[in-house]
Amino acid sequence: MGSASRTTVILASGAALAVAGGLTVFAVTSGHHAAPTSVTRMTTARPPLRVTSVTPADGTRHVNGTDRVTVTFNQPLPASAPFPRLSPAVPGKWARAGDTATFTPATGFSPGSHVRVTVPSTGARTRSGYSSGFTTARYSTLRLQELLAQLGYLPMTWSAYLGGTVTPGSLAAQAAAAYNPPSGSFRWQGGYPRQLRGMWRQGAPNMLDTGAIAAFQESRGMRPNGVASPAVWAALLKAAADGRRNTHGYSYAIASESTPESLTIWHDGRQVLSTPANTGMSAAPTATGTYFVFEKLPFQVMQGTNPDGSHYSDPVQWVSYFNGGDAVHYFPRSSFGWPQSLGCVELPYGAAERSYRYLPYGTLVSVDP
Repeated sequence: MGSASRTTVILASGAALAVAGGLTVFAVTSGHHAAPTSVTRMTTARPPLRVTSVTPADGTRHVNGTDRVTVTFNQPLPASAPFPRLSPAVPGKWARAGDTATFTPATGFSPGSHVRVTVPSTGARTRSGYSSGFTTARYSTLRLQELLAQLGYLPMTWSAYLGGTVTPGSLAAQAAAAYNPPSGSFRWQGGYPRQLRGMWRQGAPNMLDTGAIAAFQESRGMRPNGVASPAVWAALLKAAADGRRNTHGYSYAIASESTPESLTIWHDGRQVLSTPANTGMSAAPTATGTYFVFEKLPFQVMQGTNPDGSHYSDPVQWVSYFNGGDAVHYFPRSSFGWPQSLGCVELPYGAAERSYRYLPYGTLVSVDP
């Protein structure tokens, strides 16, 4: 055999040992006939499958709920291995890519959710199960205001800066923007009094938000309490994706207790009503402050107790409740402009009928001393 040969054969006492390309073969001969050859191969066992990292990392807070969840392993994830589990479960898709498994949510986790990522054990080939968790952020108050303005529930408009437009018709894009609002600017409609502007706080909760939320709730068949609950957010994001705007316009009212007392209403940036009114007498005053209209009834028999302890039961019309039992409504009086009621804002019939149209749910009513 020449030096170029890759196989070496050594004969000794009827046994042959061949070394060929790293494979060792033992051959035992008996006489002139060779016995069957036995081959032994050395293999290296793969290490157990285990998790090396999870993104978002365990214990992370204020996570954008629309971000992807990535689980990285110490080796490529076998096709037979189950995907990690998420709790709470949300619509979305898992995908394998080398040593990672990535979950892309369809519309994201709810704000303030405690999300658990669990990798189950799959037997001897997998190290014992792994668990990690993170917490999603709250939706942005600024984005709430942007959406309410866009949909016509605030006395202003909002426009995104260049490159900040949210994809129309995409619920996923709307959810992402709720966590990370795009930059833009608000622009007030003209014609409203300074008092209304003074209540506005961009990026912070304020009374304008509360009234706008109540108006939106009523338009979607919800109880108008002015609270941006998860159900309200879900409906708001869908309305934004669908482009469903407010159809009632925006109103604001001031009940002035300065003599002569009056009620003034602005609607869509212009004054539409100014009328004499009666507020509460000294024994049953109308609470001052700003409130929102939460109930409306074209007719009602109001019942209660007079300051002297006697009972009353009075038929009234065009009733718009704004604070507990206080409401704007018609009540027959010989004169208006003086404190005569039991806390309500009483109007002449014609003015009350007109005010009923311009005081939709969510309208802010300020009672000025």
